[in-house]
Amino acid sequence: MAHSARVSWEPFGHRGLVSLVGAGPGDPMLITRLGAERLARADTVIYDGLVHPGVLDLTGPGCEHIYAGKKRTSGAPPLGQADINRRLVELGGAGKRVVRLKGGDPFVFGRGGEECRALAAAGVPFEVVPGVTAATAVPAYAGIPVTDRDAASTVAFATGHEAAGKPDSDIDWQALARAGTVVLFMALKTARECAERLIRAGRDPATPAAAIYWGTTSRQRTVVATLGDLGDAVARAGLLPPALVVVGDVVARRDELAWFETRPLFGLRVAITRPPEHAEETRRALAELGAESVLVPVTKIALPPEDEARRAENLLAGVGDYDWLMFASQSGVSRCFGALSRAGLDARALAGVRVACVGDKTAEALADRGVRADLVPDRADATGMAEAIIAHGGGDLRGMRALLVRAAGGRDEARRRLEEAGVAVDAVALYRSEPADADDPRVRRGLDGLRAGDIDAVALFAPSQVRALLALLGQGAAECLSRCRAVAAIGATTRAALEDAGVPVSVVPEQASGPALAAALAAHVTGKVEKA
Repeated sequence: MAHSARVSWEPFGHRGLVSLVGAGPGDPMLITRLGAERLARADTVIYDGLVHPGVLDLTGPGCEHIYAGKKRTSGAPPLGQADINRRLVELGGAGKRVVRLKGGDPFVFGRGGEECRALAAAGVPFEVVPGVTAATAVPAYAGIPVTDRDAASTVAFATGHEAAGKPDSDIDWQALARAGTVVLFMALKTARECAERLIRAGRDPATPAAAIYWGTTSRQRTVVATLGDLGDAVARAGLLPPALVVVGDVVARRDELAWFETRPLFGLRVAITRPPEHAEETRRALAELGAESVLVPVTKIALPPEDEARRAENLLAGVGDYDWLMFASQSGVSRCFGALSRAGLDARALAGVRVACVGDKTAEALADRGVRADLVPDRADATGMAEAIIAHGGGDLRGMRALLVRAAGGRDEARRRLEEAGVAVDAVALYRSEPADADDPRVRRGLDGLRAGDIDAVALFAPSQVRALLALLGQGAAECLSRCRAVAAIGATTRAALEDAGVPVSVVPEQASGPALAAALAAHVTGKVEKA
């Protein structure tokens, strides 16, 4: 037996390393913690066509994405296996941190072994980060346990790709037929032939069977039949690849164990217009209700003009002279403490100053810096914050001073309301929101999905996001959004911005939080409440 030369190791990052990472079966949340860490540090990712785009969102800025799927995209021919091996060797050998991102697990019908052999032969360091295999995860999302104490004590995995018209198949169909549960990869087009081979090998044609399309995603669809009728059932349903076939008595458990497809938002794809670092709460809440989130960060944070930034820092240097410091966003908190640091100050400069935050998340960002908010209004917008301060002061606040930290171009309702109550207000813009780059892959995917009708609902969290999304969509933007099954606005000001643009709003949660928005969207979609 031939042995490859042993690779000498140096610390990760000093030499190239190729990580074969299993992306999981579809749901981007099923990637492992180590897989996500490797993606965050990668210089280049070479990814398969079945990898969910949400997994690619885990890469850092500047990471190169190379498509290696079977289908042609953007006019570029797909990479063959020899090309993929060559690119891995070249990039890893050049000192790059490379992730070879593969659907499911790299070593379960993923040709990962071939790629590792090519790397080993070239002396390029590599590692394998196992992934959640579709063999178990896809049936689980369909409510089918691959083993069951009463129904199946053994399970066998096989490929159905080689079955059609290949008399010298190396699959032992006799042994396969004896397994309690049979899971077949790449068997949709050959479902009829695979079923016939199993039946000829002794499997009862009345055995329950299922074909599961795009398992673990919002597109999941499950067709159940007997083994003898599986081919016809798949044809009647018009299923296309990718799909997994499961054969065995465990399929009958689906009637009582199906859980994913029964969630209230199952099948709904929701565009979230927040940046990833602020979208997690909403994304998790939507996922718990069965929806699939599509992150479309339509805005990016930029610095304000130099004169405005200088004015803001001068005012913050005297923050101790104010009665109230008001934060209109999480970004305002981080920018404020950055400005204080540049002025040689820290949280101690806020001693004696009462602090108001627009919502719970902004208050949490403040608490992370060692400062507790004195006031968080029930109505989570700047005007609600102003009203709460007025109520806190008994209505007459003459002689008081407030410093409002917000984005450039923010609305003036809060400032006017405070000034009417006698407060002298200085508003400072420490940052500005501007439309994201249209060539950002996440933005491009989201815009394409909205235009094509592949996104069912859109959730917006600030008037600046409304303006940016409309600008990025261009002509016909309002009509495009109006075709969505639902448009959700986090609060009154965001709703007003949408309606001013001619976009009807379906959902406005009572509380400005991700869970409240997800619950309101579910109530709307299931028809339990009237439109807002």
